[in-house]
Amino acid sequence: MDRYAPFEGLRIDRPEDGILRIVLDTPGKLNAVDAQKHADLADVWKVIDRDRETRAVVIHGEGGAYSAGGDMAMIEDIIADPEARADTFREARDLVYNMINCSKPIVSAIERVAVGAGLASALMADISIVGKKAKLIDGHTKLGVAAGDHAAIIWPLLCGMAKAKYYLMTCEPLTGEEAERIGLVSMAVDDDVVIDRAFEVARNLAAGSTSAIQWTKLSLNNWLRSAGPAFDASVALEMLGFAGNDVHEGVAAVKEKRTPDFSGS
Repeated sequence: MDRYAPFEGLRIDRPEDGILRIVLDTPGKLNAVDAQKHADLADVWKVIDRDRETRAVVIHGEGGAYSAGGDMAMIEDIIADPEARADTFREARDLVYNMINCSKPIVSAIERVAVGAGLASALMADISIVGKKAKLIDGHTKLGVAAGDHAAIIWPLLCGMAKAKYYLMTCEPLTGEEAERIGLVSMAVDDDVVIDRAFEVARNLAAGSTSAIQWTKLSLNNWLRSAGPAFDASVALEMLGFAGNDVHEGVAAVKEKRTPDFSGS
């Protein structure tokens, strides 16, 4: 496990033979993704890809929640610092492409809430298990920036363009049940068995033919690779939004727990 020591923002262990576990753990912040976690989530998949002891991966949040999205301090750095914005642009692209290109099957266990930057790793997993009452929210437009992160590359393919446009433009929450109904996630289960079910799936994958499963993932993910130009544009436009005016109102609204007022934009 020494190879995972550099990823200090993530809790990584091997609870069972062949299965690697990644835990998002930000106490008191619903596992919000801070700058360190964002960087680690971008880079860890290349190491996992070369880990011969890992046959399947489970990723989930600590304490019964997946992730509340990007940490406010990280967002404020992105707004204020062009270098931080450039770093985030690279990391956002790497997170998505490295999960796509990681040969190992990835299973996400989505409990309670998954938002924004946290939602990206949840939905880019090969198999997503969600609690029926969990809330999934892509909150980018309410923050005043374009839906980047992961949405343009995978939402239209999973749930169709009509549903993708509706939820990404309005930021309306989806329950786990609704996410399953429209095809955004693999499976919705009772909220108290989400992680157990995710490990059942991971065990099944770990016990299967490594080459057959990995090559199936490789071929299927060419659908995602073909959407790369749309995704690249979405992340660039998101970063452009962080340099604009609306994001200041969006951040203020989040801090003040109110609806943003973009009437002057």
